Amino acid sequence: MADAAESRFTYDALAEKVQQPGWLFTLAAGLSFCVVLLIFVGALVTSNDAGLSVPDWPTTYGRNMFLYPVSEWRGKILYEHGHRLLASGIGVITLLLAVGIFLREKRRWMKILAAIAVLAVILQGVLGGLTVLYRLPTPISVAHGMLAQTFMLLVIAIAYFLSNEYRLRSAGQVDNSAILFSPACITTALLYLQLLLGAITRHSGSGLAVPDFPKMGGMWVPDFSIRMLTSINNVRHSYGLGPVTLEQVGYHLMHRAGAVIVTVAILWLAFNYYNKIESSSLKKHLALLICLIIVQFVLGVATVLSVRDPVITSLHVATGAALLGLSFLLSLRSIPVNLYDIKNS
Repeated sequence: MADAAESRFTYDALAEKVQQPGWLFTLAAGLSFCVVLLIFVGALVTSNDAGLSVPDWPTTYGRNMFLYPVSEWRGKILYEHGHRLLASGIGVITLLLAVGIFLREKRRWMKILAAIAVLAVILQGVLGGLTVLYRLPTPISVAHGMLAQTFMLLVIAIAYFLSNEYRLRSAGQVDNSAILFSPACITTALLYLQLLLGAITRHSGSGLAVPDFPKMGGMWVPDFSIRMLTSINNVRHSYGLGPVTLEQVGYHLMHRAGAVIVTVAILWLAFNYYNKIESSSLKKHLALLICLIIVQFVLGVATVLSVRDPVITSLHVATGAALLGLSFLLSLRSIPVNLYDIKNS
């Protein structure tokens, strides 16, 4: 207990003395939040069926995207055009961050990360354009959505490697948080796979392939029979929705099963390790994960019961991204000390 108290005292004392992180950290951290906002706005585009409301790219109805008159930002155009402008702004911020890192950073691998971030945001813009030009094909739309999540993780990593906490940990001033590394990485991988399932479900038109909850097609244990599919399509018809296939039902139910798995994984991670770590900051991190997974579960249920209300559905997508980012950040914060050998390379 005395060693633990001394460890906390040493860490906190050093944290107070170390210089405040510079503008690069602030820019990267702010960019992380902006990417989550962009994911939310992108989800609003899909939820409102606005993906083709601006049918051309890179122009907007044949005009320069940045000069398109505000007076014409109406209806679904507002969602799609706003999404494009926000994405462009994030691209500019990413470029500024990369330039700053190349000018001020001595760590070669940080410059590589910055270059990858610029390439990723360019590719993301191209994929976004292709989803329009090819009329929202599922594979490209899923790739566009998942690259957004991957780009978010990359920006979070850059922000963390610019932080004071990283400097302290790389100097060896750490507590026993390394015990979180493996379970946090596993949880992050599960969340990423769950978001992939969610993207497939969403862009294949399977978000309401099973419109009842907690039952599934009127059953507690789905048998994927024609009778089950008929029951599902009858309910969908009462909502004014078209029929779905068993393939779409399968995507939807895999996403539901994934939700149960990641919920259990996060709760196990938090409750199993909460009392095994000394850092009050990491304890708060675990508590926030618990809060977010509860909110996410409620939003998932509400998405079905509200017949995919656009705002609720979009919040569900954005909260999933926030969960992924928070779990990934936990992985970074618990990297074992012996993996910091590259810090000065």
